[in-house]
Amino acid sequence: MNIKINQGEIIIIIKVPYGQEYIDLDVTIPHEIIAPASAKAGNESEIIAQALEFPIGMESFATFSRKSDKLLVLVNDATRPTPTSKVLKELYPFLRDHPDVKFLIATGAHRGPTEDELRYIFGDLLDEFRGRIHVHDALKDEDMVFLGRSSNGTEMYLNRLVTETKNVLVIGSVEPHYFAGYTGGRKSFLPGVAAYRTIEMNHMHALSEKAAPLALKGNPVAEDMEDAMKVLKDLHIFSIQTVLTADHGLYAMVAGDLKLSFELAVEKANEVFCTPCRRRGNIVLTVAPYPMDIDLYQSQKALENGKLALEKDGIIILVSKCRDGIGDDTFLKLLCCDRTSEEVMQKIAEEYKLGYHKAARIVQTGMHAQMWAVSDLDARILEMARLKPHTNLQETFDIAITTTRAKGKEPYAVILPQGSLTVPLIK
Repeated sequence: MNIKINQGEIIIIIKVPYGQEYIDLDVTIPHEIIAPASAKAGNESEIIAQALEFPIGMESFATFSRKSDKLLVLVNDATRPTPTSKVLKELYPFLRDHPDVKFLIATGAHRGPTEDELRYIFGDLLDEFRGRIHVHDALKDEDMVFLGRSSNGTEMYLNRLVTETKNVLVIGSVEPHYFAGYTGGRKSFLPGVAAYRTIEMNHMHALSEKAAPLALKGNPVAEDMEDAMKVLKDLHIFSIQTVLTADHGLYAMVAGDLKLSFELAVEKANEVFCTPCRRRGNIVLTVAPYPMDIDLYQSQKALENGKLALEKDGIIILVSKCRDGIGDDTFLKLLCCDRTSEEVMQKIAEEYKLGYHKAARIVQTGMHAQMWAVSDLDARILEMARLKPHTNLQETFDIAITTTRAKGKEPYAVILPQGSLTVPLIK
């Protein structure tokens, strides 16, 4: 953030992420910037070594891997900034010498990774381990095995590699999630390596008002995930949960028991991602930063967090490059059928499909405020998603100011440069 003066007017210059670059935004109105706390990254090697040396509720990874005749390593796909390659590098001596180790990329219902994304996930170890890397495909029923049902009735079909191997190393990252409460932990299994039908049944609970950021107890999505993990009670799981700073530096890492490591990582994540907000704004600018800007489906999370800081009838501006386009277009097909908001919600209630929760959330936000977007996406696609398309960030922000003043209101902006990762807490 810089300051300049033009004809006596003080202008705050804010660097707004767009893809892997930044756009300067001149701000002259009262505002506040809500970003992940100024938590500083530590020494990566020391943090990783410390976590591995003192796992919680379990033996060391060295002992765990030595006792495992087969070992499956679950890793996130490239939609999350998990420092997988750095953790694998630290574990390399154990993985290199293990007689039977495989890797499974937990894509959930996402597409498989590109070559560049594989390099992002595995780093310098990609070429050595390439032949052992498997990509989860939720639509390949032949790869799934039925394990039972959760108490909510979710049918647990998981990738058979998990149950065939039985010894699983999970590498995840924990940050707030707009309907699951938090990422990480149990999410590596559901939705990470679950069948499409299983993910669909679980995500249907995202329509509940209790499915919200930071919510675990009482959140039907989170509780269903936790309950579904009971069918995996016979697995031997060594968990590594990381917490990152806003610029993807390593803030904390907890290793050991899956549940305990997740719970401790949640506490650390709250230190980073929960930020006090003085008041709601009638203009909210929320950014889906790289790599969360991969598509519109993923970028919608920034809208959800931004909504928490928005006045009713205000303007929310989503900033996302949407590098891969739309993503899963199920929600878009529902939104673009000229239905009213009430008709969309009725259709979702009658017949839920995976992706409809996105449509429901977008409709609910649209009933609350005007939704604008600055993106590389085609304007027609943004309009189908009920977002007013814009291309120039500065012009868009200035128009929002003019529009707000035309309503007889004094503009006040809340800006979330890391909107996908920031949960505003209104005082």
